[in-house]
Amino acid sequence: MSVFQYEKDADGIVIVTMDMTGPVNAINAEYNEAMEETVSRLESEKDLSGVVFASAKKVFFAGADLKELIQADSSDKDKIFQNGETIKGQFRRLEKLPVPIVAAINGPALGGGYELSLACNHRIAYNHKSVQIGLPECSLGLYPAGGGVVRLTKLIGVEKALDIIIKSRRLTPDKALTQGLIHQLVNDLDDLIPASKNWILENKSNIASCVQPWDQKGYKIPGGPINSPKNAQMAVMAPTLLFKQARGLMPQMTAAMDISFQSSYLDIDTMLRVEGREFVNIVSGPVAKNMINTFFFQLNKINAGLSRPKDFPKSKVLKLGILGAGMMGQGIAYVSAKAGIDVVLKDMTQESADKGKLYSVPLLKKQVSRGRMLQSDADKVLNRITATCNDEDLKGCDLIIEAVFENLELKHTITKSTELYLTDKGIWGSNTSTLPISELARASKKPENFIGIHFFSPVDKMPLVEIIVGEKTSDETLAKAFDFAQQIKKTPIVVNDSLGFFTSRTFATYLDEGLHLLVEGYSPVQIDNMGKAIGMPVGPLQVGDEVSLELTRKAQETWTEMGVADKWSNGDVTRRVIKDLITDNGRGGRHHGGGYYEYHPDGSKNIWPGLYDLYFDKSKDIPETDMKDRLMFRQVIEALKCLETGVLRSVADGNIGSIMGIGAPPHTGGLIQFVNTYGKEAFIERCKTLEAAYGERFKCPQIVHEMLEKEEMFV
Repeated sequence: MSVFQYEKDADGIVIVTMDMTGPVNAINAEYNEAMEETVSRLESEKDLSGVVFASAKKVFFAGADLKELIQADSSDKDKIFQNGETIKGQFRRLEKLPVPIVAAINGPALGGGYELSLACNHRIAYNHKSVQIGLPECSLGLYPAGGGVVRLTKLIGVEKALDIIIKSRRLTPDKALTQGLIHQLVNDLDDLIPASKNWILENKSNIASCVQPWDQKGYKIPGGPINSPKNAQMAVMAPTLLFKQARGLMPQMTAAMDISFQSSYLDIDTMLRVEGREFVNIVSGPVAKNMINTFFFQLNKINAGLSRPKDFPKSKVLKLGILGAGMMGQGIAYVSAKAGIDVVLKDMTQESADKGKLYSVPLLKKQVSRGRMLQSDADKVLNRITATCNDEDLKGCDLIIEAVFENLELKHTITKSTELYLTDKGIWGSNTSTLPISELARASKKPENFIGIHFFSPVDKMPLVEIIVGEKTSDETLAKAFDFAQQIKKTPIVVNDSLGFFTSRTFATYLDEGLHLLVEGYSPVQIDNMGKAIGMPVGPLQVGDEVSLELTRKAQETWTEMGVADKWSNGDVTRRVIKDLITDNGRGGRHHGGGYYEYHPDGSKNIWPGLYDLYFDKSKDIPETDMKDRLMFRQVIEALKCLETGVLRSVADGNIGSIMGIGAPPHTGGLIQFVNTYGKEAFIERCKTLEAAYGERFKCPQIVHEMLEKEEMFV
C-alpha cells in the first residue's frame, strides 16, 4: 500500500493524501516511489476533473531528508543530480496535467514542501500561526533546488523572490498571501479540502487555470527580466550588496542569485537543469555540511532539551523581578512581558525605573506599525511591566534576575536584600557576563537556587541565553531556568561555571588578538577588515568600541580584586591599550564619546588618528592569511579549552553559542565544527606554525590530539 492515499470522488476529483512513514512527509526513496506511482496513475486517469494534494500529518511537507544530504560528497554528484532530475521531472509532469491541481496546505510548507505546492496551479493555506510557508534552504548552506528558485522567480519576480530565498524567510499564511506565494486562505482546518474542491469545480472548464503562468504564451515575469534596461541598477547592486552581507563565504546565496537572474529570461526547462547542476557542488561542499549539522541537527537537539535535566516537569514563570533598569534589564523586561509574564522592573529611583519601562514603547509601536501586533495587545504587554523603586513589589516572584553593574560587592548586597521576596520554590538568576556564579552565590541563603542567566545585547534581537550552572546549583533550578529561556522564545545553551563562562571568555580572545595586532604596528583599518573577512559581523576594534573600553577596564579591575586577572591569558596588551586610550586620552568607547573610532553627528565614523601615532608602523608586514587565522584560531582554541575542561557541556552548545552569542562565522558551523572541516591534523600543524611565529597563546589544546588519535569527530 502506497504512503500516498489516492481517492477519487464522484466529481472526478482525486485527493492525494501524503502520509509517509515517520513523523513528517519528506523527500526520500519512499517519497520518490510514491510520487512516481501517483503521477503515473494521474496521467492515465479517465474523467479526471482535478487533483488536491493534502497531508495526513500536522506538517504539510517537510522537504528533503537532511540526513541523506549531509552525507553527500564529491563521489555522489551524479547520483544527487539524477535524483534531483527525478523529483523535478515528477513536479513538471504534475503541472502539465490538463486539469487544475491544488495544494491544500494544512501545516508548515517549507523548502521541498513549498516547492511541491509551486508545482500546483492553486495554493490554499490554513490561516493559523502554526503554518509557515517559505524556502529556508539558504540558512542551511543550501538553496531551493527542487524548482524553488526558478518557479518563485517566475511567479513574483527577481527582487521579491531573492528577498525570500536569500533571507530564508518563513512567512505566516496572511503574509504569504500578500506576497503572492499562495492564492487563498481558510480560517477553519475543516474547510481546507472543501475549499480546494470548490476551486477545482469552479475552474475545471477554464483552460488557463490548468496552465502554470510560466507555461502560458506571452507570460511576462513581474518586474521584467534582469537583463532589461530598467533592471540595470538591480543587476549591478544586488551582487554588491550580497557580497557585503555574506563576504563571499556563502556560496549557496551567490548560486541562488545567479539562478534567479537567469530564470528571469530563460525558459523553465533549461533553468530547472541549471538549478540542479550547481546544486551538486553546493550540497557536497563544506558550508552546507557545517550549516546543516549545526543549524538543523544540533539546534534541534538543544531546543528539544539536550542540556535540560529530564526528571522535572515543565515550569512557567508567572511573575518576574528584574533588578536594574539599564540596557540589559529593560531588554529582558520587554521580551518577558511580550511572552505574557508579569514583570517588576526595579531600579534605585522611580525615574530610572520608568525610563527603563519606556524602552518597550518604540519597540511595541514598531510591531503595531508592521502589522505584527494589534494595538490592544501592545497595550497589554506594556501594562505587564511594573516600574518601581520599592523592594516590596518583588514579593511573589518566581524568578528574580539581577542586571546591575559587574561589581561583586554590589551583586552580593542586592542578593542578600531581595532574595527573600522570592516564592518558596523561586530561583535567582544573575545576568553577569563574566563573574563566576559560584562566587556570586556565596551571598545567597539558597545557593542551590542560584544560577547564571546571561543575555546578549540587544536582548530583543539576540536569540541566545547562556545558562551557567554554579557549584551548588540544583538540577531543578537548571530545569526552571531552561524552561524560562524557552518561555521567552530564546535558545538556551548550558555551560558550567568559569570566569567569563563560554561566550564572554571566547569572545574576549577576538578582541585581545585585535589589540595584539594593533600594538604590533598593523593598520587598524586592515585589522577590522580582516575580522570581517573571516565572517565576523564587525572587526575587533569596532566591536571593542561598542562593548566599550570603559567596561573592559572595570572588568579588569574586578578580576584584579578577585585575584583572577590573568587566569586564562596574559592581559598586559589589553591593559596597555586601556591606559593609552582611557587614562591618557579619555577615550572609553563609542558611548563615552569615542574610542578606537571617532563618531560624527551624521552617523559616519573614522579611525581615531591618535591610533596611528601610538602604534602604527608602516614597515610592519604580515600575510593576510596569518592575520585572519590569528583572529579565528584564538577563538577556536579558547572554545576547545572550554570543551576540554568541561566548561562546555556539549559540542552543540559550543557551536550554537558561538554563532548566536558572539557572532562566529555561520558558514563554519561554529567554533568547534570549524576543526572538523579544517581537519584535525591540519589544525594541529597550523597551530604549531602560529605558535612559533606569534606566541604560546596559539598552542593547540590536547583534546584535538586525542580526537585525532581516536579518529573521532567533534559531535
